Amino acid sequence: MGLKDKKVVRKNRSFAESFKHAFDGLVILCKTERNFRFHLIASLIVVIISFILKIDLSQWVWILLAIFIVLIAEVVNTLCESIVNLIVGNKYDEIAKKAKDVAAAGVVIASIFAAIIGLLVYVPIIFGL
Repeated sequence: MGLKDKKVVRKNRSFAESFKHAFDGLVILCKTERNFRFHLIASLIVVIISFILKIDLSQWVWILLAIFIVLIAEVVNTLCESIVNLIVGNKYDEIAKKAKDVAAAGVVIASIFAAIIGLLVYVPIIFGL
């Protein structure tokens, strides 16, 4: 079973090559995944707000943790969807639907976590509590 384009899959020869492939993956995410782009823009807004509100170091840790958990969840969701699509193609399959829905739920859970962190950090600052 060969690839259509006859490319040979091999191990990366160097760290730089591995990093290039990882960067290619980020570019693919940004170009093809609307939700990933949305989360990147939301993250940028949150970072700007954090600078404006002059949050302290421990608050930055929580905000950045929340941002990266959401972005990683989006990556995992996209990965799961891609693998499922590769396996089942464009036919409907109940197990494939379950896998995709569960992966999407991971993003929702991560987003809820991020919203809670945002409330815990920003509400006391905004309302002077």
